[in-house]
Amino acid sequence: MTTSSLLPLTAADLPPLAPELVLIGSAFALMILDLFISKEKKIWTHLFSVAALAVVLFMLATGVGGQGEVFHGMFIRDTAADVMKTVVVLCSGLTLIYGWSYLRERDLYQGEIPVLILFATAGMMILVSAGSLLMVYLGLELLALCSYALVASNRDNKLATEAAMKYIVLGSLASGLLLYGMSLIYGATGSLHLDVIHDSIAHTEERVLLLTGVVFMIAGVAFKLGAAPFHMWLPDVYQGAPAPVALFISSAPKLAAFAMAYRLLEVGVGPLSPEWKYLVGGLAALSLVIGNLMAIAQSNLKRMLAYSTVSHIGFLLLGIAGGGERGYSAALFYALSYAIMSTAGFGAIIALSRNGFEAEKIEDFKGLNARNPWMAGLVLCIMASMAGIPPFLGFWTKLAVLGAAVDGGMLELAILGVLCAVVGCFYYLRVIKVMYFDEPVGEPLPAHNDRVLGVVLGVNALALLALGFAWNPIMVWCQQAFAHLA
Repeated sequence: MTTSSLLPLTAADLPPLAPELVLIGSAFALMILDLFISKEKKIWTHLFSVAALAVVLFMLATGVGGQGEVFHGMFIRDTAADVMKTVVVLCSGLTLIYGWSYLRERDLYQGEIPVLILFATAGMMILVSAGSLLMVYLGLELLALCSYALVASNRDNKLATEAAMKYIVLGSLASGLLLYGMSLIYGATGSLHLDVIHDSIAHTEERVLLLTGVVFMIAGVAFKLGAAPFHMWLPDVYQGAPAPVALFISSAPKLAAFAMAYRLLEVGVGPLSPEWKYLVGGLAALSLVIGNLMAIAQSNLKRMLAYSTVSHIGFLLLGIAGGGERGYSAALFYALSYAIMSTAGFGAIIALSRNGFEAEKIEDFKGLNARNPWMAGLVLCIMASMAGIPPFLGFWTKLAVLGAAVDGGMLELAILGVLCAVVGCFYYLRVIKVMYFDEPVGEPLPAHNDRVLGVVLGVNALALLALGFAWNPIMVWCQQAFAHLA
């Protein structure tokens, strides 16, 4: 422990923490407010939570509090952190908007759901700004514990309970692996601060201990990302959790996990990148192959999206393995874009579901164009973007990470990525095929009375097309976040 770590905290440490402090304060206020609101008036707790996230989003967008390192370097607010936090908060807000009518129809909306989402968002924001191993673990566990509870929120559903049990058991195992890796790195370098670890690597004699710690850390990160072969929790959790919870878990936490990978691998053990980049590349290859092949065999749309998530994580890892300013910029671009695509994908499931009918199977989309051409068009935009078909946003994200992999000297991985992208088109196009070329099945569902949901889904899905023509500003934003690596 250094002398600086014993210095007292000052008021100057608080301004960069302003968004986190507002969010955590709002979560505690919401806990108290919910005690005095009847079940029929839960709309007020919902609006309060959305408003809190909107305020935090405004603070991040306008730079309230400023950037800097506080708590003696344990908390870092830089451009990369603000970029990722902005999208994390946006995805959390979309989760609440998408989930309101779905949860109310099924009598699942409880006061603790928005509270858990706010605390989980705070955990992700802490994780994104972590400057030490201690802060990484604090943010990760706050996110994980809230996520376990959210998956189990439908307590009368056996599938949800089973999914939550699998999630917490496997999540605890992954946390143990990560913590063990951190302890080995601390033993090798004598510090918990990522910048000190970075500088100590060149001088440490405990190289075997250090590399062993890195392997365990990468295993923990791979689990949180959902990379193969640590993906076994994803399909069951996505299928068992209520659709809004699956939406939440599939979007913002993936971005936070990328931030954790960046902080640990680049900021912390960056000098060891010639060794660990091949391990990350191997995880990318496994994720691409296993994710795509397993997704083809699925008839349940949520499970298909789960395995496709594994494939998308493979593409994201291509950027990390490529390394450097271009690699991390491309990976961040992919993570941001995938979060937007994933919210739209699960948002479509929510919009088409009714109490007693969950639009979770691919066959539930049969003949959708004949009954609702507008909704079919939105789903087409979502699936085409996830498949990486030009000119949708997903095409440019795949192109960016493939280019980063080539620049990083991983041509073979890039070729594998191209082949897997072609394979991935099959199961996304299958959804489009059943919507436009199959006959409708069953009685038509009544129109959805949540106009806000319809508007948000329309904007979310069409943004995937619009951003396909205007993706460059987002890429520039990502490049600015990692300009210091150039």
